[in-house]
Amino acid sequence: MNFTGLAYRFFSNFTFLAAVFLSLNYIEKYQNRAVLALVVLIYAGMRAVTVVRTFHFFGRIEKLESDVRRLAGMLGEGPVGQVINKQVVSDVGSLRKDGEQKSYMDLFFLAAVVILCVSKLITN
Repeated sequence: MNFTGLAYRFFSNFTFLAAVFLSLNYIEKYQNRAVLALVVLIYAGMRAVTVVRTFHFFGRIEKLESDVRRLAGMLGEGPVGQVINKQVVSDVGSLRKDGEQKSYMDLFFLAAVVILCVSKLITN
């Protein structure tokens, strides 16, 4: 599941980058190219804000993980409760880690899109 999620995220981000690249290269008029580049920059900015919010959310989840581990150690509900708590905490940790990897991938491609748009705005 993890590999397919990462592959899908890579493919969709790469497709977006390729569409922006081809669109900006095949538009001949500077004004039209500048408008498209600005629209793409606004879209990339909105997605970047979403990624930053996601990182903040994952930071909160990490804090909750450490609190749950600390409280589970103090309570000690027996062997079955400890196994279940450890399993839940490890599952949440792995999901958080996978989400962070996907967010980093999104941020990388958004940075590439921003660099591409700025370079097309600067050049005639």
